[in-house]
Amino acid sequence: MKGRILTEKWIADFSTYLRSEEKSENTIAKYLRDVRAFAAYQNGAEVTKETVIAYKSKLLSESYAVRSINSMLASLNNLFVFLGWSDCRVKSIKLQRQIYCSEEKELTKAEYMRLVNTAKQKGNERLNLILQTICGTGIRVSELQYITVEAVRSGEAVVSLKGKTRSVFIVKELQKKLLRYAAEQGITSGAIFITRTGRSMSRTNIWREMKGLCEQAGVNPQKVFPHNLRHLFARVFYGIEKDIAKLADILGHSSINTTRIYIVSTGNEHRRRMENMRLIL
Repeated sequence: MKGRILTEKWIADFSTYLRSEEKSENTIAKYLRDVRAFAAYQNGAEVTKETVIAYKSKLLSESYAVRSINSMLASLNNLFVFLGWSDCRVKSIKLQRQIYCSEEKELTKAEYMRLVNTAKQKGNERLNLILQTICGTGIRVSELQYITVEAVRSGEAVVSLKGKTRSVFIVKELQKKLLRYAAEQGITSGAIFITRTGRSMSRTNIWREMKGLCEQAGVNPQKVFPHNLRHLFARVFYGIEKDIAKLADILGHSSINTTRIYIVSTGNEHRRRMENMRLIL
């Protein structure tokens, strides 16, 4: 147990290891953020199973969401395995699967359409098409870089991320819109969604532009972020197909349990289904 001090060198080595495992930059940044938060808590003290459990209790006392705490603990557990400190790993907090989600969190189709129309009214065609591309394909915002002129022409983008490769189909109507936009912008090859300097759009820039639509569109800003468009795609697709395995493949999920989170219905929908059972005489 002696000498288990979490140093910046260990963290740097962990970062190198994550890159060798072909983790995405967003995943690496998330892992390192969690690890450095724990290192700050340790403040040079020796890492033991007891100190990790104490850190877990601290997170609980600070009212973090259970999912957030489990995500932080997963980052630490990965670090401990890498360092050979497997005996320091701790269990995640058990969480009963939600059977419905909050109305305040999920973006509705009507709200999505208002956001798209508002972007169009404000003359922001790039944002208008980013919204439609994410929601119309179910891709992650980090995967927009794979929406290239070549991919749109073929009607299929090949996404390689997180060590996995999958095909993303682009429907004809979206094809037409994207190719017309690319032609108007003089983009003849490569990524379609780029900045004025030719770089790929960042998550932060897209998030900021989306927030700028909220007031005029009459949509709660807490609902408006890129990943909620992916959730909306998942719910609409599942509502039509009722095939969770196919949806998991489309979204690029390794586990169907992850996909289940995306298709949880709202409380009102859940209540309506219960009432339609008509079991109360």
